[in-house]
Amino acid sequence: MWNAQPGASARQLGVHSTFGRAPRHCQDRAPEHLARIEVHEGCCAGEVVPAQRGQATMGYTLIELMFVMVLSLTLGAVATPQLLAAVEAVRATGEVRYAAIKLEHARMEAIVRAADVGWQFIKGEDGYTYRPFVDGNHNGIRTREIQRGIDPPIGPAERLSNYFAGVDFGIIPGLPAIERGGTSPGTDPIKLGSSNILTFSPLGTSSSGSLYVRGRTGAQYVIRVLGETGRLRILKFDARTQAWKPA
Repeated sequence: MWNAQPGASARQLGVHSTFGRAPRHCQDRAPEHLARIEVHEGCCAGEVVPAQRGQATMGYTLIELMFVMVLSLTLGAVATPQLLAAVEAVRATGEVRYAAIKLEHARMEAIVRAADVGWQFIKGEDGYTYRPFVDGNHNGIRTREIQRGIDPPIGPAERLSNYFAGVDFGIIPGLPAIERGGTSPGTDPIKLGSSNILTFSPLGTSSSGSLYVRGRTGAQYVIRVLGETGRLRILKFDARTQAWKPA
């Protein structure tokens, strides 16, 4: 153990004060680029070495922040229309598949009930409504017998736009025929011959026809009903190639 003699000065004890100016050899041993506390044997104990000269302060300037904001707004303006178009396309696809499922349900209902089940389409001022009916006297579903209550409804009236906003039965202008050389569908989206009723029989067959569904941004689909089998086929119109493709 080291014991200090009474009356000994700090210099005699070999201790240098850190409150005054440090000796030259201690100044040489303390690099200025180290921003930490250095302790040397016999001198400069507890000396705080200054931080690096000219060290930059972390942060952003107002110009940099404004540049980032303008860039974000520009990218958002470019991406938003494409995103909205994609959302509308998904909405239209979902509605078409929903309608197809409802038609498949009507086909199975006809088999279970051993009676014709059909969808009646009614055009109104704000779009089309459809409702399922069952043949009550086994002579087919007829508009007059629906009005008289002989062929009763088996479900509520619905509209496509009630479930997916902006989607309804419709045709975009200038839509070409599904088959090459065929007749253009025109403006009537419900193609069931001279009738407005799509009927499914207990044998699994149906009346033939096409139901055109249009989205808000111009997405165009068609549900084709194959009469001999009662099967459904969904097609989508590709505006870029001007051709119909399976959806």
